Amino acid sequence: QVQVVESGGGLVQAGDSLRLSCTVSGATFSILHMGWFRQAPGKEREFVAAISRASASFDYADSVKGRFTISRDNAKNTVWLQMNSLKPEDTAVYYCAADRAFGFGGIRVVKNYDYWGQGTQVTVSS
Repeated sequence: QVQVVESGGGLVQAGDSLRLSCTVSGATFSILHMGWFRQAPGKEREFVAAISRASASFDYADSVKGRFTISRDNAKNTVWLQMNSLKPEDTAVYYCAADRAFGFGGIRVVKNYDYWGQGTQVTVSS
């Protein structure tokens, strides 16, 4: 049974930083592309960032480019999302997800992911 567990969310002020962590168990982490998504109240879940299985490729939503950094350590079965210069509009539940697909082309699409975490709340006050 594959488990995806996020941690690191919290309440911060605008301009602060947070680092989210996501650990995967029950699967071969090194063959999974990993992504972060977020969902604000009343909105659809949206893509934030993704990293390919060997960290060779990255993708970021325009809204976070230059502020967020995704990274992973396959030896630790962990992916991180470093979030800097946080804004109130970054407030959302952040989800970590794993994609078993071979290619990286569908990495922004929610339905392409096979495993999801329960989410961690990030709240940015102004």
